[in-house]
Amino acid sequence: MVSIRKNALKCSEASRLEFYVRCPFGLETTVAHELESMDIRKVRPLKGGVAFFGSLEQAYRACLWLRSASRVLLVLLRCSAKDAASLYAGAQTIDWSLHLNPDLTFAVSARGTNTELKNTQFTALKVKDALCDDLVKKFGSRPDVRQHRPDVQLEVAVRQDKASLYLDLSGEPLHRRGYRTQGEQGAAPLKENLAAGILLKSGWLGTVTSQKNRIEEEQQATRQREILLDPLCGSGTFLHEAAMIAADMAPGLLREYWGFSGWLGHQEETWNELLEEARVRLEKGRANMPRLIGLDTDEAVLDLAQQQAERAGFGDRILFRHASVEQARRVVETALSEDSKKGEIIELGKTARQGMVVTNPPYAERMMSENDLPLLYRKMRQGLQGLPAEWTAHLITPDTSIDMHLGLSPYETETLYNGKIEATLRHYHLSDFASNTLQINRPQDGIPVSVSVLDKGAGQFAARLRKVDKERRKWAKREGISCYRVYDADLPDYAFAIDRYEGIQGSTHEVYTCVAEYKAPKEIDPEKVQRRHFDAMNIIPVVMDIDENNVISKVRERAKGGGQYREAGDDLETRVLVKEQGLTFEVDLRGYLDTGLFLDHRLTRDLIRKKAEGKDFLNLFAYTGTATVYAAAGGAHSTTTIDMSNTYLSWFKRNMSLNGFTGSEHRAERADVLAWLKKEKMSGARYDLIFVDPPTFSNSKKMEVASWSVQRDHVDLLKDVVSLLRPKGEVLFSCNLRSFKPDVDGLSASGISIEDITEKTIPEDFKRSKRIHRCYAVYRKYRQST
Repeated sequence: MVSIRKNALKCSEASRLEFYVRCPFGLETTVAHELESMDIRKVRPLKGGVAFFGSLEQAYRACLWLRSASRVLLVLLRCSAKDAASLYAGAQTIDWSLHLNPDLTFAVSARGTNTELKNTQFTALKVKDALCDDLVKKFGSRPDVRQHRPDVQLEVAVRQDKASLYLDLSGEPLHRRGYRTQGEQGAAPLKENLAAGILLKSGWLGTVTSQKNRIEEEQQATRQREILLDPLCGSGTFLHEAAMIAADMAPGLLREYWGFSGWLGHQEETWNELLEEARVRLEKGRANMPRLIGLDTDEAVLDLAQQQAERAGFGDRILFRHASVEQARRVVETALSEDSKKGEIIELGKTARQGMVVTNPPYAERMMSENDLPLLYRKMRQGLQGLPAEWTAHLITPDTSIDMHLGLSPYETETLYNGKIEATLRHYHLSDFASNTLQINRPQDGIPVSVSVLDKGAGQFAARLRKVDKERRKWAKREGISCYRVYDADLPDYAFAIDRYEGIQGSTHEVYTCVAEYKAPKEIDPEKVQRRHFDAMNIIPVVMDIDENNVISKVRERAKGGGQYREAGDDLETRVLVKEQGLTFEVDLRGYLDTGLFLDHRLTRDLIRKKAEGKDFLNLFAYTGTATVYAAAGGAHSTTTIDMSNTYLSWFKRNMSLNGFTGSEHRAERADVLAWLKKEKMSGARYDLIFVDPPTFSNSKKMEVASWSVQRDHVDLLKDVVSLLRPKGEVLFSCNLRSFKPDVDGLSASGISIEDITEKTIPEDFKRSKRIHRCYAVYRKYRQST
């Protein structure tokens, strides 16, 4: 037996029609409040929508005025949908001649499935068949199907063994306001109804627009003193929607198509009356509007936003400026000064203006990499800190770490969906900045700077960093060193390695800082670790007097395959040239963990230079070949450089070229070192000085062995290396395994002597962590005296 609901249009009480409003998840309550503000009662929020009973006039008003909804649907039928036959039977109980005739067009869409109705196209087809069969019986012909903008748009929604059949009054999604053509948007935009819902949830102008809302004269002055700022505005969706709210403009006023326009039940006179009422309200509302300002660094997308504002009728009411987020205060003050009829200079801090920031920052899932986000967040923090403390800020993002980067805690969060991405709407009081700041005197002029911090120990870290940075600078200047370690986990709670690089590009010198964080013990709260990292990244550029864009944070992680180095990229634009002890090297500060120049090997490299004169030098596991550059600078007769990576060998060749070493006496070869040693031994080639700095561990498929461990395999390695030595030759063997212990007995049994020279190879700037590497002199046990 088919269970149906009586056809809505035959209901004796016109006010008892049933409607369902779809909306983005998280905006159900907002849509319900909007409906209630239109004097619509019996409103019931559900998951993903809101149900209400009312008249057709009220449904029209909902179509025209709802800001945060997606569609308004008239419920025609609820019936069984346990299989195709029951769905067809239910759809045939509707008198379709009340809705359309053969001269009109229609379309049916379907959503939802069950065990019998598994294909939505098939489900829609069964409803279409029922409709057409009914009209053929009554008229002898059937209407045509038109998918784009039909006269009547129908929808069937299947859930378990039930179906609901709707007439879609909106026709197209309500977020299509009419001021923007489809696809005419910036990167990763918000839909208009989600933007409007966020504005309403954030309290823009205090309340949801009501049909009875009129702007009282005593309220106008207050409204004119309000400001809405989107400092990352893109194509301006927040600003367009805010303007419509402020002007009391119906969001559907510019739309050309509605799903009810060709419907036989449409009440044209009622609709026209509502349109005229909306036009009157808009004319009055536009008279006194607040200031709306959008910033973006993309001029093309700002031009697009301006065009759309003009179509919506707000071209002269929204100000778009080509500016970065950290320039927010200056742009707002300039705009207000230009607005002032008195020609006065406006300073936000000295006015009673109220304001709100609403924005949709980029994030990794949409348009920005995770490595770029911290810098953007720092700029956002700088921009927000320049605004009055009385303002609020409202951001939608899935990235909960944004609180830490901004230095703010939200007073409320709400879950919303930006398309399929689960996000949160985060509400902040900008006054909270004042309680989370640290005053630091700039080293160059002593001027105090306010820095956002989250951890109580941040002041102690700042003081320690200032002390060691000052000492290191004096030492580096005295020794002529331009790349060195400044801080090495001096405070256990701030376990960072902070290195300073002075770049040279022609006559330009630019300073960079690389910050690598040591992995925290498992018992340490990860959130606390994040907060300290945030504080450090705010403090470092101020204390060390470095552009924050040149502070590069890297995470220490083991490379795939356990190699000593992670594979480098080929993006030469990220490279910087630096000087070390009179030699020039290319370093990659941003690309990956290892920069291409191990600062702790500075003395080891210098030792090679001192020993290399007139000798044949071999560099194994050469990486970027910096040791070879030193050997060549020391007057080596020849150099041979072996590494398994083409990328690193290319890098090595650039390093050699930078220092003028391009002759045929300098040979480089791509090879697995372990296999190459056996081959070279058979060739009879011999060397006077060999540097070998193997990985701690490797299971690279490029190697001839399944895995390699420096602790387990160093004896076999050194036996092969020593076999290439001339009688008076010497090997410098280094490794960075902190727990490494040489097998002295095993080496001795093979006629090899090993001497620990680690102490003399640890530079001054690494003496806090003397286990940074191990270094040994290795030679034949009975070598001839030199």
